[in-house]
Amino acid sequence: MKRFINNIKKYFKYAIYSAKAELKSEVADSYLNWLWWIIEPLCFMLIYTFVFGVIFGNQEKYFASFVFIGLTAWDFFNRMITGSVKLIVNNRDVVTKIYIPKYILLLSKSFTYLFKMFISLIIAFILMFFQGVPFTWHFILIIPVFIVLYLICFGIGLLLMHFGVTLNDLSNLTTIGMRMVFYLSGVFYNITKRLKTYPKLSFILLRANPIAFCMNELRKVTIYGNFLSVQGLLIWGLFGLLLCIIGINVIHKNENSYAKVI
Repeated sequence: MKRFINNIKKYFKYAIYSAKAELKSEVADSYLNWLWWIIEPLCFMLIYTFVFGVIFGNQEKYFASFVFIGLTAWDFFNRMITGSVKLIVNNRDVVTKIYIPKYILLLSKSFTYLFKMFISLIIAFILMFFQGVPFTWHFILIIPVFIVLYLICFGIGLLLMHFGVTLNDLSNLTTIGMRMVFYLSGVFYNITKRLKTYPKLSFILLRANPIAFCMNELRKVTIYGNFLSVQGLLIWGLFGLLLCIIGINVIHKNENSYAKVI
């Protein structure tokens, strides 16, 4: 871990610069420029709110805010996981020409996703204000929830980034798997209420699925003004930290071979 910390200090400015450059390149040829970072999440929120709130008649209180908070967490999780698989392969010019710790690529990528998530959170808070959601001190508890979510995403991303170098089908398998996880995570429905006749299944979906757990905790502290599950957060936080440690060690042991494979 000492080597990891030293590399983070050494290459942190590079990660920031790379993230800024990517964000600028995304909107460089667009007429609406940075407004797309606002329009995209808003459009998805409106679509899901209309489909599941109007057509399917979801009676969840503050449903638009409920969906938007879920989408904010899901988008970050989905981007981190799917974006990590081909990260080394897609950066072969960097990997083959200069030395850089490979997890710095994921760190830089995560900064772009964090920036977009921050914008989505601001929109979510504005939406909650107009919907009349009570603002309580519990809002500050979103910080530990997002820290845990980041640890989980970074840990999984490191492992997928490593195996994505040699397993060509991993990207397709990850995409299929993420689609299944999306519908089981309660992005547009309340797992506890929808599955109240199946309490064991509800418990499993909320406890065994990290993104479902984090979504539920975010909604608890923002929309419902409740305290978070300390035990669950500690368990997933330790699990995410363990994944990060394993992933870092795997990258350290194999990073000299990536250039040869790609």
